[in-house]
Amino acid sequence: MSSLSQPLTQTPARSKKKAANSKNKTFLKNKQVQLWARRLHIYISMALLLVVLFFSVTGITLNRPSLFVSSQPDIQETILSLPQGLFSDANGGVAVDKAGIVNYLTEHAKLSGQPSALDVFTEVEDGELIEGEIAMDYKGPGYNVAVFIDMTSAEAVIEKTHYGVIAVLNDLHKGRNSGDVWKLFIDIVALLMVFFVLTGVCLLVPKKKTFATSLKWTLFGSLVTLAIFVVAVP
Repeated sequence: MSSLSQPLTQTPARSKKKAANSKNKTFLKNKQVQLWARRLHIYISMALLLVVLFFSVTGITLNRPSLFVSSQPDIQETILSLPQGLFSDANGGVAVDKAGIVNYLTEHAKLSGQPSALDVFTEVEDGELIEGEIAMDYKGPGYNVAVFIDMTSAEAVIEKTHYGVIAVLNDLHKGRNSGDVWKLFIDIVALLMVFFVLTGVCLLVPKKKTFATSLKWTLFGSLVTLAIFVVAVP
């Protein structure tokens, strides 16, 4: 018996896929692409050096708050007198100047952070204020202020609570009570870190052996993370 050997043929779809992959690899091997990938990789890494270090260290302090965050925050209480004009209108009627109260407290009590909305309770009889209370707070990274205002005496009781430097850093890590600008900064840092990773991959692709080894480590790290999640996370 004799056997006939036939040449292997590729389907059109497989040929197109192979051609596309070859084209992508050729693009990534281009000298200009490699040059700019290397530049971006280096400059982004140096620009984010301290930022990544900050988020790495605060990741540990966030994960272990009992070891780093003070269990006894610094609490200070002060009393501040407010102008009566903040609680009445031009005709002498009862009216709360919310913006004026916030500005006065911020300036004279040296308060920082984001002020909340005012919670106002009043009891008025025949146009006269019988009882009135205002509650609000200011919140910042690692910092909280509770304000209670007695409208009849025009006095504010201000309780400042500071949880320490580590709490400030932890809240900055989370973007908690840090303002819109800081949140935007975190978004930009995250995007730059994505570019940092992609440019690193781009630099590895032309190096076949190194790239193959790197893929194995990527798979290993991913599988370990997945295994910990499945097995150890309640």
